[in-house]
Amino acid sequence: MRALAVVGARPNFVKVAPILHALEDVPGLEVRVLHTGQHYDRALSGSFIEQLDMPHPHHHLGIGSGTHAEQTGAVMIGVERILAEERPDALIVPGDVNSTLGAALAASKAGVPIVHVESGLRSRDWNMPEEINRVVTDRISDLLLCHCEEAVENLAGEGIAGDSVALVGNTMIDSLMRLLPAARAGGALERHGLSRRGYVLVTLHRPALVDEPTRLAPVIELLDDLARSLTVVMPLHPRTRARLEAMGAGAAQRLTVTEPLEYLDFIALQDAARLVITDSGGVQEETSALGVPCLTYRDNTERPVTITHGTNRLVGVRPDALSAAAREELARPFAEGAGQIPLWDGQAGPRAAEAIAALLATRVSSLSRRAA
Repeated sequence: MRALAVVGARPNFVKVAPILHALEDVPGLEVRVLHTGQHYDRALSGSFIEQLDMPHPHHHLGIGSGTHAEQTGAVMIGVERILAEERPDALIVPGDVNSTLGAALAASKAGVPIVHVESGLRSRDWNMPEEINRVVTDRISDLLLCHCEEAVENLAGEGIAGDSVALVGNTMIDSLMRLLPAARAGGALERHGLSRRGYVLVTLHRPALVDEPTRLAPVIELLDDLARSLTVVMPLHPRTRARLEAMGAGAAQRLTVTEPLEYLDFIALQDAARLVITDSGGVQEETSALGVPCLTYRDNTERPVTITHGTNRLVGVRPDALSAAAREELARPFAEGAGQIPLWDGQAGPRAAEAIAALLATRVSSLSRRAA
């Protein structure tokens, strides 16, 4: 048996690594890794592979940046070629980026069963490219691995249920739990001159925010003002850096701006933050697992479980609402203790591997019967 796992962006590596580790224990199964190159700098891809102890990719498409159509099309063409070479029994795709959709479409056309990791998440916002990617990928997948009960319910509401859906938990939290001790011991706070609970950590990268100067500028002004009273650390996604530079060097003069952080350092900074402000889906999950308050600067979230069971709060895309929520949160005593989200227990990878192994065994059995 052979499976091909496709990764392309930072969250993909974090989600798929625990599954790859668990699949190593499945007899008679070879897993190959294809990196599309959607994220191509070291901090956003290369170091993640090393720190997560993932197999070095067997294939690298090197698609780089581009429009949604350019990226998705390039992934489809590249993955189609690799599928013809590898002839896998299943394709594993995590998340909701363009690499996920492009690879799934290529596999669907080639008749290769698709395993979608993190299925069933819904924001109901069709202006988000990720929503299109995740919904279409779910529709053409053969095995849908869900990280919370709400995702299972979303799929059932769309007519997807039964043996093709498996509630396995959140594999991203597996990676977080496994590497948290190393992250805490890595000295990231000291290198950045930070103290535990003495700073706010900010990540903003979504095009709907950072590509629009009239939306980004007020947020940066707010954060710069917040930095008068508490250090505000902002690792810059390349997209956000380019937009800030276009706005002028003085736009964020009080912020502590860094390059994109490697995974262990970013975990360490999340773990020790007093508050996190983000528009990232994965950060909503990680902060909930760590018990760190999170303010999500979006009008919606595909991860409402982080609100009902975790530490996340949705504030909308309004600078005044974000300012009020941040000052309200910082006025409270910090409450230690992680969020309690079912199946976010560090064992989602083995559960996902078990479901994938069952799918592969069924496929191989079916092919054998046809050959006979």
